[in-house]
Amino acid sequence: NLVLVLAVLFFFRGDLGSERFSRYVVLAFAIINILTSGVLHYTARIVLRVLRKKGYNLRSVLVVGISETAKRFNDAVIKHGIYGYKILGFVQTKAVKPVRKDMKVIGKVEKIYRILEKERPDLVVYTLEPSEGDHLKEVLDACDHEGIDLKIVPGFQEFIKARGRVEEMEGLPVISIRNIPIRLGYNKFIKRIFDLLFSVLFILFFSPFYLVMALLVKLTSRGPVFYYQERVGLDHRKFKMIKFRTMVVQAKSQSETTWTVQNDPRVTSVGKILRKLSLDETPQFFNVLFGDMSVVGPRPERPHFVEKFKNDHRHYMRRHAVKAGITGLAQIKGLRGDTSIDDRIAADIYYIENWSLWLDLKIILLTPFKGIMDKNAY
Repeated sequence: NLVLVLAVLFFFRGDLGSERFSRYVVLAFAIINILTSGVLHYTARIVLRVLRKKGYNLRSVLVVGISETAKRFNDAVIKHGIYGYKILGFVQTKAVKPVRKDMKVIGKVEKIYRILEKERPDLVVYTLEPSEGDHLKEVLDACDHEGIDLKIVPGFQEFIKARGRVEEMEGLPVISIRNIPIRLGYNKFIKRIFDLLFSVLFILFFSPFYLVMALLVKLTSRGPVFYYQERVGLDHRKFKMIKFRTMVVQAKSQSETTWTVQNDPRVTSVGKILRKLSLDETPQFFNVLFGDMSVVGPRPERPHFVEKFKNDHRHYMRRHAVKAGITGLAQIKGLRGDTSIDDRIAADIYYIENWSLWLDLKIILLTPFKGIMDKNAY
């Protein structure tokens, strides 16, 4: 729509007058276009929901299978009328009996041709699990014969924690169980460019503050200004993460295997302030420039704790599918310090599976308000 508006403005620029044809006109049209599109989209969804609730604009569906997968599909259709499905009934195998009264069985899969000819559904949803037998080809042939659409709901959702993606290899459909948008070439390029630009601007703008913090660290405690600690990042690769030193100098073995707690005696007076405001993390923008980290992503952990969490928490290692970040979704949710590891993992995995540049911007904008001044920052 915006392109169409710009084209109209271009071809009629003479009629509009040069004094009125300015960037503000284009900006006004762009804003109006975005707002109008949003309102129309929202209104259409409301109208569609009301119509479908009253029984209009529905697609009749025949479900093949009465397994747990079929039950979940049935519940989803009942709960979310916006999908626009009306279930005619369920087709079972000889080996399985219905267990719920709200699941009307209208025949067996062995008679699928006759059932489709009689019921004439708009759509067939195949939900049979391996334990119910392999009838996919039979159902597919029957749907093709009657010209009916077929959708497949695989019976292994417990293994799929993301929105799968189908790829094609020499005519073979390959399902990617773990959908990671950041790893796609274009997205990877966009995120890297954004990381570089944001980091350079941040370092240039905050360079005077870097100098002040460095002096405070140096003048108030013995030891180096910066602290380099080994962390685990993308694809389980180790790197040296940079921080302003906030603790007294200690043995390497102790610093890499000891968890920081509230009122930790190792933290210096200046360190308490830096840690509370998360200012000790700001040198990590250099890690972003070096390519070890990203501005937004799961927070990296020390190798000792990675091995521990790997064995104690099932999905922990999936956090390393993307670059570690300076801030992240878990941080703006207040999941830092002595908080639930499982909740952190869930937030990180959600970010990985639903990444977008807009999500990165949202996390960055919320970080000063929800990620920095946090009761769990110590």
